[in-house]
Order: sequence, then C-alpha cells, then structure tokens
Amino acid sequence: MTTAPNSRVLTATSADGSRLHVEVYGSEGAPAIVLIHGWTCSTLFWAAQIDDLAADHRVIVYDQRGHGRSPAVGRHGYSTDALADDLEAVLGATLAPGEKAVLAGHSMGGMTLMAASARPALREHAAAALLCSTGSSKLVAESLVVPMRPGRLRARLTRMVLGARAPLGPVTPLSKRLLRYGTMGPGTAADRIAVCARIVHACPRAVRVAWSHVLGSLDLDAGVRELRVPTAVVAGTADRLTPPVLARRLAEELPHCVGLTELTGVGHMTPVEAPEAVTAVLRGLVGDHLGAAADETEESAV
Repeated sequence: MTTAPNSRVLTATSADGSRLHVEVYGSEGAPAIVLIHGWTCSTLFWAAQIDDLAADHRVIVYDQRGHGRSPAVGRHGYSTDALADDLEAVLGATLAPGEKAVLAGHSMGGMTLMAASARPALREHAAAALLCSTGSSKLVAESLVVPMRPGRLRARLTRMVLGARAPLGPVTPLSKRLLRYGTMGPGTAADRIAVCARIVHACPRAVRVAWSHVLGSLDLDAGVRELRVPTAVVAGTADRLTPPVLARRLAEELPHCVGLTELTGVGHMTPVEAPEAVTAVLRGLVGDHLGAAADETEESAV
C-alpha cells in the first residue's frame, strides 16, 4: 500500500481493446517516471519507489493485462506484441505529445521495453530506461530455479515449474519459503517476503500460466539492439529466475548502456528487496538524462 500524495486513476485502452488500470502519483509538470511490473505482480510491487519518488516526480504505474486491476484477455491475447501495445497505450494516455520520461521495467516489465523498443511511442517518450532483473532470451536454459546441471532435463523441469497449473492458494509459511527460494535472496527480510507473496498469490492462475508460455519461448534479442536510449541494467547476484549472466548479456548488447549494477545477495525481486538501490538508479537516470531531454524539447519548440 502506497502513501504517496496526489494520486489519480485512469484507464488506458490498448490496440486490441484491452483495458489497462493506470495510476499516476505526484504533481503535474514534475519529471515523469513510468514503472512497469513483471510476471505475476501488480502496481503494488512498486510501492517503495512510488512513496519515495512521488515527492518530486510524477510516477506512472499500470497493471499489465490480466494482472492486478487490468482484466484478463482471451488466450490469444498474451504475447510480446501485446506487451508493447499496452505500453504504447499507457504512454499515450499519460504523457503529453513529445513529453519525455524515464521508463523502467522489472522482469516482464523489462521485456516490455525490449518488445516496444522500435515502437513510435517509445521513441517519442523515452529519455532513458532501466532494465531490472530481466533478460531477452534463453530464460529457461539459464534459470537456476531447478538445482541441476544445465541441459535438456533441467530445461524441461524448469518449464514444468514455471508453467505449473496448480493454484497457489492462500499465503502460508510454506508458500513463503518456496517463493523466497525461487525469487528472493537468502537474507531477505520476512516482511518483504510477505509483501511479495501477497502480490504473487493474487495473480489469477490462468493469467500466470498464459504468460509463462510467452516467457518460455522469449526471443527479444533484436529488441535489445533497438533500445537506443541511455539504459541502465540492474541485477541481483542471487537471482535464480533471471541470473546475472542475462543482465551481463544485456549490458553488452545494448547500444547505449550507462551501467550494470549487480546487487550482492539480492534475488529476483530487486525493487522490493533493495528498494533504496533501485530508486537511486532511477533518480540518477532522471538527473542525467531527463532534464537534458526536456531542455531539448523546449528548445525545439521555440
């Protein structure tokens, strides 16, 4: 639950008619930051960043289709193109023509940025980007969730785990231990594990499974090379879902990588596990790139 001031709620409509729940915090005219959550999460995932940044920024968050308060769609409505369509719809609904923002995505949110990298709306509105605990391809092959040697058997078991159709059910001590093992670092505080558990368990089973199929065959390598704005990369060294090798690959392939931050002992849920570190990267991107982009926009309008 966020305590940030000046909040408002709106609905963005994607290219296929899907409705997206959008929340905006902070003052109009303040530097804009768009935060995009990952698989099985919701706007609640960014509570720490919203509370910190909304004091002097305009923070825009939205629920990915099927998550949080954005309705589920038909079984053919889950794809990387849909992720890009949805982001374009949110940018169009919340930013003025030509207005720049820092765009940040965690996990599937980072994949959203890669999927949308060549889209007109991203080219129009992105001053800089953050790819947080994410990867562009080979997610199943590189995942360390199943503690085995790399190979076909590990990959097959990983697909079974990530695409499991069993309901998650209520949050219990056992489910929190399993969630911590799969997605968080070994030293994560109990209250932060509980926060993530409540968010993840709220994701509908059908939506979770549908997106797992998209992630299982992900190939956004070309999208990385099209993400031409200054881009920072953040990873946790204890991330089993998207291990640091994926982040290092992104840093090598990005046209304009402005830094790779590896957070020691942190798992996949970096914005919750290490909120201060992630917020600091966002503030740095705003300070280094958004002010300059705004000045250029003003000069071109004169």
